[in-house]
Amino acid sequence: MPIDKRRLLSYAAAGFAGLLDTGGVLAQSPAPAAPRGGQRFFANRPTIPHRVAKTTALFRVPPGGYPNGLATVPEGIWIAQQKISGSQRLLYDLPEPEDPSEVCWLVDRTGKLLKTVHTESRGTAGVAWDGKYLWTGADNNEVEGIFKTDLSGRTISRHQIPLGMPSNGGPCHGLLWQANKLWITAVRMNGILRVDPDSFEPEFYIPVNFPRSHDIAWDNGAIWVVVGSSNGANEKPEDYRGGLAKYDATTGRLLETVEFLPNSADPHGLTMVDGVLYGCDAGIHPGWPNNWSKTAGQVFRIDFV
Repeated sequence: MPIDKRRLLSYAAAGFAGLLDTGGVLAQSPAPAAPRGGQRFFANRPTIPHRVAKTTALFRVPPGGYPNGLATVPEGIWIAQQKISGSQRLLYDLPEPEDPSEVCWLVDRTGKLLKTVHTESRGTAGVAWDGKYLWTGADNNEVEGIFKTDLSGRTISRHQIPLGMPSNGGPCHGLLWQANKLWITAVRMNGILRVDPDSFEPEFYIPVNFPRSHDIAWDNGAIWVVVGSSNGANEKPEDYRGGLAKYDATTGRLLETVEFLPNSADPHGLTMVDGVLYGCDAGIHPGWPNNWSKTAGQVFRIDFV
């Protein structure tokens, strides 16, 4: 049965786990009240497998802006540069950058810079590689959308995140390319949306029932998403806990949760390389002093303990 945008939006608003290709839906329990900090972060999910993880800083990204998105390729890792510009800079008490344009860096596994590609995205939070083009997601009050860019920096297309206003679909917090489909961490919907990259029609939606959601990574039929104990604005940095949630990419079912140990990196970008998760720390977080995290501007490895 065909699924129109109106029906998909109603499912998303109702908190359904996902939309099956047959047109059916798989119901999920209503979102619990937002957990608060520390060991209470996942306390209301006692039946879900839970682990803890530590982070190990590996290398600093090229200078300029904040790293806020990762994508794995055979040569290494694409890193999305984020700058805070326009009215959004007021949130972080930052001056307007002299040059607000942003880039993506391709680095090898040691952090050596291999290539730099300009993108028209602003406040970029999320990058994906489809084998030929880069996809970047904007998180900026004045510029929103998903940008498809070739390696010369030419914009091929720009789309708003579906199921919102045609001129502003809301911010992006993560991107993932898998099996010729584009997955988006859609902030307005607080969930992960799969779209057809050509038509940009929405196909599947997974609600992320945590206060914060960011970048996403593929893991053998499942999707990891960066989550946190709050959006940061109402919690001291030392009390905040970053973490991960793992969802079945077919049903939308929550499979596992992971909480980072105290003093770990503040996760923003996320990718998986040879079965190991890697993240990047943007160095900015709503409500925190800028560059408060000791791993600000670095790529780090995530190890389960």
